[in-house]
Amino acid sequence: MSFTSETKGELLQLKAERCDALASLSALFAVNGHLAISSEGVALSFQTTSLPLVRYMIKTVKSLYGVQVDVVSKKQVRLNKKNQYALTVKEKAHTIINELALMDESRGFARTIDEMIVMKPCCQRAYIRGVFLASGSINHPGSSSYHAEMAIPSESFAEAFKDLLNTFDLNARHLEKKRHYIVYIKESEKIADLLRIMDASQALLKFENERIQRDFVNSITRVMNMEIANQNKTLQAANHQLKQIAVLENLVEADSLPETVRQAIFLRKTYPEASLLELSELSGEHYNRKISKSGLNHRFRNIDAMAKEALHAFEDAAKDRD
Repeated sequence: MSFTSETKGELLQLKAERCDALASLSALFAVNGHLAISSEGVALSFQTTSLPLVRYMIKTVKSLYGVQVDVVSKKQVRLNKKNQYALTVKEKAHTIINELALMDESRGFARTIDEMIVMKPCCQRAYIRGVFLASGSINHPGSSSYHAEMAIPSESFAEAFKDLLNTFDLNARHLEKKRHYIVYIKESEKIADLLRIMDASQALLKFENERIQRDFVNSITRVMNMEIANQNKTLQAANHQLKQIAVLENLVEADSLPETVRQAIFLRKTYPEASLLELSELSGEHYNRKISKSGLNHRFRNIDAMAKEALHAFEDAAKDRD
């Protein structure tokens, strides 16, 4: 089962006060509902592929209005998907439409958020739950990116819903995608806040655990990469120093080199893979006092300069002989 399915399953089990149930139901119909007008009158319809959501809506409509909900299912053979369920509410349709604020001033089906429906904070949270149940999804927290989104049928509705989410400081945004508008949240902390706002406590716990583990692994990986990069840098520097030492030893008499240079040469040849910090610590074991890291760095720069000077002198002498 996907993380989204687990989250929705938890939300469908929540008990709600009447005002919250109305807010969630209004959101569900606003996202996936429509008016069905026939010779029998006006009816309210809703479509979904989620059987648990079908059960939830039947239970909620019966609890709030005491009316029958007709359900028809059909297999989506062409797309090879789940069953498509069509719910229709005929009894008290006008009452339900008005109470859920699903009719706008032009007497059309309202795909927006009525202020009276989300007047209280608890109703705002319930409305967000409804939209998420109708069209929301959240990437598994263990995936490569954090992403939560909800598909909204109109731009004005998407704008209003984005503003509702941002009253909770979720940094939500929206964009157009095919025939829908997508309201989305990208930051892991904000997605965790979304789950908290919707009262998905178990999903929040799983999300946070997965996020902590993932962030821990990423932190370890970053540290390891830094250590590998530093080690490679150390080895490259050491190899360069050994090459310059070899040039110097072949072209210059060892006795003519300063004692400080001879000490640095001894340490590097004895510990060819050690960093300057490690050589500094090891120097105390071989000499009366520890040579500082900066002191060693200065000595190796001198070795580099001396090796280059000796090599140039050798090349010039070879040219003169020719």
